[in-house]
Amino acid sequence: MKLLDERIWALFKCHWKYTLTYWSVFFSFGLCIAFLGPTVLDLRCQTHSSLQQITWVFFSQQFFLLVGSSLGGLFKKTLLSSLWTLFSCSLIISLVFSIIPLCNHVALLSVAMAIAGLAMGVIDTISNLQLVKLYQRDSATFLQALHFFIGVGALVSPLVADPFLSDDSCVLGSNWTLNSSSASDLGHLRNSLVGQGGAIANISQYPLHTEGAVITRVSYAFWIIALINLPVPAAVLALMCHERLPCSSPGTRLIERADSQTSRLEDRDEGEAYRVIRVFSTAVTLPNSEGDPATFFLLHALGGAVVFITDGIIGSYAGFVYTYAVSPPLLMEHRTAGYLDSIFWASITVGRLAFIYLSYRYSAPRLLAVSLLGVILVQCLLMIFYTSCVFLFIGTCVLGLCISSVFPSMLAFTEDILDYKGCATTVLVTSASTGEMLLQLIIGSVIDSQGSYSFLLCCTVMSFISFCLFLLFLSVQRHHRNGQTDPPQGTDLKEKPQPGGS
Repeated sequence: MKLLDERIWALFKCHWKYTLTYWSVFFSFGLCIAFLGPTVLDLRCQTHSSLQQITWVFFSQQFFLLVGSSLGGLFKKTLLSSLWTLFSCSLIISLVFSIIPLCNHVALLSVAMAIAGLAMGVIDTISNLQLVKLYQRDSATFLQALHFFIGVGALVSPLVADPFLSDDSCVLGSNWTLNSSSASDLGHLRNSLVGQGGAIANISQYPLHTEGAVITRVSYAFWIIALINLPVPAAVLALMCHERLPCSSPGTRLIERADSQTSRLEDRDEGEAYRVIRVFSTAVTLPNSEGDPATFFLLHALGGAVVFITDGIIGSYAGFVYTYAVSPPLLMEHRTAGYLDSIFWASITVGRLAFIYLSYRYSAPRLLAVSLLGVILVQCLLMIFYTSCVFLFIGTCVLGLCISSVFPSMLAFTEDILDYKGCATTVLVTSASTGEMLLQLIIGSVIDSQGSYSFLLCCTVMSFISFCLFLLFLSVQRHHRNGQTDPPQGTDLKEKPQPGGS
């Protein structure tokens, strides 16, 4: 593996400025996505809103994250336009964090989080797309690292917020001494609301003031995060300034220059089993329904379905594992159960760090098969040992490790099969965002009507469905490859337009 190690390192040295920029932007993404849950009760006090009202802020962020993921492909035409978009979106995140303490009404807060969600969605699509463009057949390793930085940001932001969270009711009314919630109740509510609206049904039993003097200090946490995030747009701006120096050829597109460096590196590795990376044209065109086989679209649909389910499992498990733990038959103590969500995200982060190495030791299909089978096995064991608190912690950790690499591996594998036409990234990112939002709503409704054990049953069923879809994906992939190597008779290859034409 020494030659491959040298190759990966040489590729990174060739494109380290771009790569570190995309990684830093994804760190910004992680900061934003994990910050709302712990601070939501203090934001409720700041906006003088009820718990039912404040949970709509979660929906606002998630819905516009989905919209941003869908629209992100509009800014992928050149690397320069992509960098301008990343700069704008990362700067918007800092600005939103800085103005959130000034939002004194829940409607204003929802608008602010919607803008942040839109920026997050665009960042998600463009960063994945540009890394795939840059490294193509070697993108799996760098995509694992990209998604590792989401976990880093998601671990940092709650640590920043924790010292500024209120330990008691942060709205003091005239009868606060009689009705104020205890610290244990507030901790229980915080952990429940991390599920992004999943606890809406059973929160009326916790009466909290909406009128009175606000004594929260959460504003400082938002301003600190805004400052922590500022180096990210600065790094993107520095890269753009570097690319516009006089030594750069004025007529050369940035992505062409980066790809030409990669092509020269490929030419030096004559013994490698890799193709020379193709230079992309100015625009990544959409697939032509008249020229692409049916398998081309099936691969998009099946790849999107797999990440729709797996990212939905991640969001659902993170959102409802606390609710499951404090409900019968486990009846875990609130403070102890609160660690489950942190353990789950920490294991996802560690898993992505480990898969940075594994992704260039083993092929993406093998990693995906092992990961999905591991998810099924863990879910089944969680159902068998559903009365064990100890195994819930162990299973949560192993589940995070197994499911952590599914999205980046699936993205790299799908783009490789489809010859990097640029559409798969947008489809998969949008599908993952959709699954994370919709499956939480579905599972939350099932838990309310059928009880907490249905949480494990739903996740297990979805795990089996995702593995079956992956097997179908592999079958379609074989037909797609055969269709490419054996074109139908009567097809005039000379009439097919050549890529990169002006």
